[in-house]
Amino acid sequence: MIEAQARGGLCLAAVNAPALQAGMAPGMALTDARAILPSLDTAPADPTGDAEALTRLAGWCGRYSPWSSTEDELDENGAGYGIWLDITGCAHLFGGERALGDDLLTRLGSAGTTARAGIAETPGAAWAVSRHGVDALTIIAPNGARTALEPLPVAALRLGPKTIAALRTLGLHHVGDILKLPRAALTARFGGELAGRLDAALGDRPEPLSPLPPPVIHFTRLAFAEPVGLTDGIMKAVRRLLDELCAGLEQADEGARGLALSLFEPDGKYRRIEVGAGRPSRDAAHLARLFEPHLDGIEAAFGIEAITLAAPAAEKLDRVQAGLTKDANGTDQTDKLIDRLANRLGADRVVRFAAHESHIPERAQRIVPALSEPHPTLGPQKENKTQWPVGHRPLRLLSRPEEVEVMAPVPDDPPVMFRWRHVMHRVARADGPERITPEWWLAGNDADADNSDGARLRDYYRVEDNKGRRFWLYREGLYRPDAPPAWFLHGIFE
Repeated sequence: MIEAQARGGLCLAAVNAPALQAGMAPGMALTDARAILPSLDTAPADPTGDAEALTRLAGWCGRYSPWSSTEDELDENGAGYGIWLDITGCAHLFGGERALGDDLLTRLGSAGTTARAGIAETPGAAWAVSRHGVDALTIIAPNGARTALEPLPVAALRLGPKTIAALRTLGLHHVGDILKLPRAALTARFGGELAGRLDAALGDRPEPLSPLPPPVIHFTRLAFAEPVGLTDGIMKAVRRLLDELCAGLEQADEGARGLALSLFEPDGKYRRIEVGAGRPSRDAAHLARLFEPHLDGIEAAFGIEAITLAAPAAEKLDRVQAGLTKDANGTDQTDKLIDRLANRLGADRVVRFAAHESHIPERAQRIVPALSEPHPTLGPQKENKTQWPVGHRPLRLLSRPEEVEVMAPVPDDPPVMFRWRHVMHRVARADGPERITPEWWLAGNDADADNSDGARLRDYYRVEDNKGRRFWLYREGLYRPDAPPAWFLHGIFE
């Protein structure tokens, strides 16, 4: 038995089948329970541990469906926690609903877990027959929910204890008794809970459930007749699943941005491997290489008996003409290298420059993880989206602008000569100025913000010396007789 602290002392939080038969029930005081059975064996309740174990078990159930969710409330008899599985489109992989349910219960039983299962068109009906049905596995035929629910107790509708007690007081012990009564009278007497649960179980009202992992559209599964323990065998299975998954992605004109591979072992353990891509891809060979470092030397004491592969993150990827730099799937060779490095070394260790909305050249870019969004080559730009930076920029910027000595005939004209790093350069051609001012909204909040007298204003010039070398110079501040402006070299054109 499981005991928990309650008002007035310890009570039973959950009981097993022999205890139920002996007259015990959840909520009973521990002293009363020991009066019935002095040798009663109890253990402290651990709600946190129960929730974690249930979540792990729901993840293990991913071998049957990519959609699973937990239910962490006990029923009125203290029957165990539940897991929701949406097996739509998955049953045929096991030979039908009956075969899937039998396999699920057999494996849980082998792991020492007592379980019951119900399969129906609605979550409410499946819950009812799994908790209150006669058999360990009950399958409700299409449009058969009403017939299946009629002989079940009213507790099968997942009602609150007070509602159940009130129904029994009125002599309504089975769901069929409730179905005979006018709906308006039920609502007036018991509120919306009873009518809502009844409609949800019969399919007259939708009952949304939230899955643990994000729901996926692209999902494949492969089971082995005998567990596979060799890395080569597992990798071959992964490539086979990738071929099937990428075929589905191609039909949908989509590419995977993230993949989740789950490996299931006979002893109930499973492991999940996730990889990501910088751009949508449906290149099976490239995606397979992303998994190789994670599968190299994998250890499974009893082998791997089933593998599932899902694409929880997929984006639009139109077909393109193969060329010198891109293949038929639209994947660039550079993107492939970035994906492999990021998944091998860590997504945060491979970075790229991303555009940043700032007029100041040294602020116009940021270093971000290579796989992060938005990617500079993903899809069309949003409407009215300014391209940053604007204007002509040199390929190479100095780490910080370096001050230079400049000779200019007129303060506002481009220089005719400048000295940089002790070398004199005579200007043959010049273009400009391009005036850049700091963002006005940063004034007063940033050390580099523009001052009220315009001391931080910049006029940029592109100049070429008499040897053909081109530089990017700027004059900082407006000319004043008492404070001549400073000149800086910011970049080199190559």
